[in-house]
Amino acid sequence: MISSRLLSSLNPIVAAKCEAHIAACKAEGIELLITCTYRDNEMQDHLYAQGRTELGKVVTNAKGGQSAHNYRLAYDIVPMLYGKPVWSTTGEDGKMWERVGELGEAEGLEWAGRWKTFKELPHFQYLGGHPMSYFAQGGTL
Repeated sequence: MISSRLLSSLNPIVAAKCEAHIAACKAEGIELLITCTYRDNEMQDHLYAQGRTELGKVVTNAKGGQSAHNYRLAYDIVPMLYGKPVWSTTGEDGKMWERVGELGEAEGLEWAGRWKTFKELPHFQYLGGHPMSYFAQGGTL
């Protein structure tokens, strides 16, 4: 199973958008920690099993080959405050998450915090206007 946190593991177009997102957040005093960039299908299936056939909370609805992470087109983040990750999404913490989402969207990224079902505040992706099936069939940015 392979999972990466390196920006170099992303498609170069997505890596550039991620770098711009990080810089925009930093300019507003928000430090971001990248928690995941690329993951292979085996790791994706492992995460999909969590909360279903394995212990833990459900963390994804995507099986291997169904996630933008599998195609190097997505990354997950967590904002940091005083060197600690901010996982809370209520009150002032929620406002920070919302601002991080807005800044990512300003870079042309899709923020999963806006998804109607299974919102994922840490998740940002760029598909260049293509459906996921395009990449599953070998398409590229």
